[in-house]
Amino acid sequence: MPITAEQQAEIDELRSNAKPTLRAVAEGMENHLYKAHDVLDHGFIRVIDYMGDDAAICQAARVSYGKGTKSVQNDEGLIRYLMRHWHSTPFEMCEIKLHVKLPVFVARQWIRHRYVL
Repeated sequence: MPITAEQQAEIDELRSNAKPTLRAVAEGMENHLYKAHDVLDHGFIRVIDYMGDDAAICQAARVSYGKGTKSVQNDEGLIRYLMRHWHSTPFEMCEIKLHVKLPVFVARQWIRHRYVL
């Protein structure tokens, strides 16, 4: 079931009202904000809000080192290291709030098998 005309109007209104912010902004997430992406035949998913970016993850990982080891190249390497070695706690500094429309049987499995990276 795709989004309704009413939901699309709400999405268009939200996307047209850009507001300045003082928080960290991730351009990749900004591009997906409020857009509904169809999922198979019976649903959609859209990003409602998000918090954090790569810098938040790196800051959490380096909490005992300070900014002395900070550089863009080091940030990329640090994130790869964290993922490769399943150090998931720094990734918890970021959140995504989603609006998901899906069949009931899928929702039950999703809740049953949910986990935090």
